[in-house]
Amino acid sequence: MAQSASPARAWIGTIAFLFLAPGVVAGLIPWLISDWRWFDWGGAAWVVVPIAWIAIAVGVAFLLHAFALFALHRGTPAPVAPTETLVVTGVYHFVRNPMYLAVLTIILGQALLFGSWWLVLYAATVLAAVVAFVKGYEEPTLISTYGEQYLDYRRNVPGWWPRLRPPAPKSEHG
Repeated sequence: MAQSASPARAWIGTIAFLFLAPGVVAGLIPWLISDWRWFDWGGAAWVVVPIAWIAIAVGVAFLLHAFALFALHRGTPAPVAPTETLVVTGVYHFVRNPMYLAVLTIILGQALLFGSWWLVLYAATVLAAVVAFVKGYEEPTLISTYGEQYLDYRRNVPGWWPRLRPPAPKSEHG
């Protein structure tokens, strides 16, 4: 298992990784694709623009929450500096991959705001890359690191479609 970092080091590493990974994937690259030019939705703008901003805001909020959980567990989301314990609290009660879903939500919100089919195609590409990474690296690593604890978590928490309620508490008698 990973050696836990000091709280300050965990926060610094988490913030640095936030700018390096999701900052590039959900910020820099969408900007390069769309130049962040708002699309003229005409009469539909009163519906489309708020939906786009809500998607972006919800994605950012969930992303920041998920990242903070890693720092609070004295590690980072970066594979090179993980937490010592499996993070299963907060949004991780509802879905195993909230960071990836948050990033995709941010990208799709921008696609809607900027009226960009290129960003939709980019989101599909990001999804394919993320699923390949999760299946090819992340899940095997979590299984080898946390064993039965991760397998139990994987059996009980969906990977990609969030459940609406947290799991029922387990009783002491089974």
